Amino acid sequence: MDETHLSQLISLLAMAAAVFAVRTPSSAQTITFAEEQTGALPKNFESALTGQGQNGRWEVVDDATAVGGRALAQLDADSTDYRFPLAIIGSVNAADVEITARFKPVAGKVDQAGGVVVRFSDPNNYYVARANALEDNVRFYRVVAGRRQELASANLRVALREWHTLTLRAEGDRFAVSFDGKLLHITTDKTFTAAGKVALWTKADSITHFDRIEIKPLPIP
Repeated sequence: MDETHLSQLISLLAMAAAVFAVRTPSSAQTITFAEEQTGALPKNFESALTGQGQNGRWEVVDDATAVGGRALAQLDADSTDYRFPLAIIGSVNAADVEITARFKPVAGKVDQAGGVVVRFSDPNNYYVARANALEDNVRFYRVVAGRRQELASANLRVALREWHTLTLRAEGDRFAVSFDGKLLHITTDKTFTAAGKVALWTKADSITHFDRIEIKPLPIP
């Protein structure tokens, strides 16, 4: 093979490698809090707020029923109704992604909710699936310019002070929500298509614990 053909082959292989790298998703990860310091927000997390009221107080707490004996909790009981504290996971930025969180609603008079977020671009624009033990339902919303818009809902038992799992899978314009391993609803929506962060979410005065988060970036078709 002459030098010209060899150079062309190397260029083609480099282009193929670049395409493969772009189309290969980041590795899946599982986040737990057993090794994190109590009383503080874990590394790679940041707090944000949609709506009004106090910012969330997110801290790692001891919880004997949690994986590894510790959980991440939202502890501020500000009862402002349109208040949505978020804990954003800084290590993920993806459009097609699945997030599953194990959560336990602990208390709340206005709400007893826990949720998971995908395609977060800022505190006013994202998708969220949330379960509410006070209302006994699981709903899927888009948040556009700070306003929630309900896209799907299912009524079912969400027990207070018990651990549950909530999954939100975003793939193109298709969003699937599962609760305790059971698929509840599939929705199509094209409002947000770009890559974004994933996050944990609560509402109003909800005191909620989260102890295991599984994040799976999905292959690009």
